[in-house]
Amino acid sequence: MKGIEKQFTSIQQMTDQYLTQKNDVAADAGSQVSFEEVLRKTSRQTQEEAAGISPLKFSKHACMRLENRNISLSREQNERLESGVRKAGEKGIHDSLVIVDSLAFIVNIPNKTVVTAMDKSETDENIFTNIDGAVII
Repeated sequence: MKGIEKQFTSIQQMTDQYLTQKNDVAADAGSQVSFEEVLRKTSRQTQEEAAGISPLKFSKHACMRLENRNISLSREQNERLESGVRKAGEKGIHDSLVIVDSLAFIVNIPNKTVVTAMDKSETDENIFTNIDGAVII
């Protein structure tokens, strides 16, 4: 009893401290992601990585190029692009030119990010720099 008396001068102080701590913990728990959500997300990412599947991202620059050049990918073309990225990764390529039909993409393979995109009319010179491999699908 002497230990409690030294810490609190009244029951009100003791009640306030313990109730405040419980409310703070409850507020923190409400703003956090549940363990189940984290586990589900981690499990899905692990399964995708094990299967060699990882979502292909498009940089802001690539998105602007696609829009400005009126390039739209069909689902089949997107799957072939992802296949080309996967093949380039298997060969240890870091920055690759991936050609799908008449479209050319420069892709950073480790980040699985399309850096830029162009169609056949813009590849007249057929010169591509800063790549260490090419995949033609």
